[in-house]
Amino acid sequence: MRGMGYPRDVVVVGAGMAGLSAATELTRRGLDVVVLEASDAVGGRIRTDRVDGMLLDRGFQLLNPAYPALRGLVDMAALDLQTFGAAVVVARGGRRRVVADPRRSPLLAPRGLVRKTGSLREKAAFTAYALAAGLEPVSRLRSRPDIPYGLALDRAGVSGELRRSVLEPFLAGVLGEDRQETSRRYVDLVLRTFVRGTPGVPRAGMQALPEQVAAGLPAGCIQLGAPVTALGSISARAVVVATGASSAAALTGLPAPRMRGLTTYYHRVPASPAERPLLHLDGDRAGPVVNTAVISDAAPAYCSEGALVSSTVLGAHDESLEPVVRRQLGAIYGGNTDGWELVATYAIPEALPAMLPPLEQRQPVMVRDGVFVAGDHRDTASIQGAIVSGRRAAAAVAGQLRGARP
Repeated sequence: MRGMGYPRDVVVVGAGMAGLSAATELTRRGLDVVVLEASDAVGGRIRTDRVDGMLLDRGFQLLNPAYPALRGLVDMAALDLQTFGAAVVVARGGRRRVVADPRRSPLLAPRGLVRKTGSLREKAAFTAYALAAGLEPVSRLRSRPDIPYGLALDRAGVSGELRRSVLEPFLAGVLGEDRQETSRRYVDLVLRTFVRGTPGVPRAGMQALPEQVAAGLPAGCIQLGAPVTALGSISARAVVVATGASSAAALTGLPAPRMRGLTTYYHRVPASPAERPLLHLDGDRAGPVVNTAVISDAAPAYCSEGALVSSTVLGAHDESLEPVVRRQLGAIYGGNTDGWELVATYAIPEALPAMLPPLEQRQPVMVRDGVFVAGDHRDTASIQGAIVSGRRAAAAVAGQLRGARP
């Protein structure tokens, strides 16, 4: 490292959203920064492959424009977000029913009033719970006693068909777990973002997000194909480790956090099997798929010919599970899937950190003198959490370097 023209003020290890956020904040504060990224492109877990006229995000990911951390960092208009509808389609007993947010999809909302997707009392109880999460101050959400979110829903009176056939499979895909053990504080924050914003994908794929942030850094700031195996090889006044959770633990000596795995199966089909660009759920819970969507219905640029279906399964799996997935998709969409073409399988063993109660949302970013850490595993399991952790690490670095000046 010393032979590469260092020392610098700060070396950031990793060019995911946490590392890019940290580098952006540090350069704004006038520090000389270099970002070392082991792979061939920026983004970390947010990557998009271009294959045969398709855009394949490495794992089904959505960007919620309601994330506060995006302000001042991301030009949302330039990303041209392609959004899904504010509703889900629930396959239950051989039929498909729409459950919609009545505030943003008033024409679809009456379709969800049937009892097959939950009683009116349960729906009213969940509406009250979600609106409280969306409208109350964040400080109040964080001050609530922290318990598993399943227990919180029990206490709120959300314990019928709506929960079993809609909420549990939906949240399983978001949280990476179906035991309902995630912190209610974190789930409340998740619900808050869905109440306040409609998620989508950039027109050019999810990788357009980190690429835009990287483009705002000084020329030459990011070095690709530059793996770091030990911090002792780096000559800099401070180091921010912004790698994945396991790599960060190996580099810093911090305990490795518990992680959740997810697998995404992409199928190309001749025509869309869905009526609307909505997330589809299996209310019968008849297989491993927790959610699926015809992503090209919302974002046509994702598939130049035919339609592209993205389906999510908990855990890391290979292609051997695909026949089971495809059979379940036939039940979800209500059609024959024998001719569907599997175009990619993305198994992500460390897709997101587990957010278990009692949740320490703002974990320390300073490891020891001169060494800092950033990532969603130090904050919340989201793009929002990654960005915020990067900013917190940058502020801590700047404070230490400022204090060290003679």
